[in-house]
Amino acid sequence: MLTVYGLKSCDTCRKAQKFLQAHNIEFRFHDLREQGLDIQMLERWADRIDWQKLLNKQSLSWRKVPEADRADMNRSKALAAMIEQPTLVKRPVLEHKDYFAVGFSEARFSKHLGLSS
Repeated sequence: MLTVYGLKSCDTCRKAQKFLQAHNIEFRFHDLREQGLDIQMLERWADRIDWQKLLNKQSLSWRKVPEADRADMNRSKALAAMIEQPTLVKRPVLEHKDYFAVGFSEARFSKHLGLSS
């Protein structure tokens, strides 16, 4: 089953969920704040996509990270920071055994989910 990871309060996550519902795509939603995030999840994701694409550098949380830490960021530090502050994860994360995506794009979702345009 497709899992959507995100935050209930995230507009982009809500858009992704509405898109999936509109196309009758079954999914479950996992709130990163309420249901948590662990290193195994992040490692699995980072094995499927570059860790830098998982890191939300547009977020307010990222701007609060000290400049020295941002300049010296690597995979292990980024994953540790995301565990500490789930809002650093770019959202939504869609995970399925055959499909993985970070961020919302109707065109990309349609392509990967086999939907006609």
